Amino acid sequence: MRKIAVAVMFALIAQTALAEDHVPMYGEQPKDKTEAEKANDIRAERAYQRSLGNVPDQKAVDPWGTARGDEAKKPATPAKPVVKHSSKAKSGSPPN
Repeated sequence: MRKIAVAVMFALIAQTALAEDHVPMYGEQPKDKTEAEKANDIRAERAYQRSLGNVPDQKAVDPWGTARGDEAKKPATPAKPVVKHSSKAKSGSPPN
């Protein structure tokens, strides 16, 4: 009984795999399009380009704007680097 059930399961699975019309093999060239298919592709491309014109222009988005507040805080003057002055004179040779 189990063998019959397994055979039925394989038959159902194989039926869906064999239902595909044509599966292209590796290196196989696609078939040429008909004139109607070419016309449909051109019509679809033109409709797509027209639909892009219907999209309104978007303003710049600042997702962190609420975290920063109304104005971004900018430093009034650039910070000057701190220069460290040593009181000892440097000689160039290591001490003994």
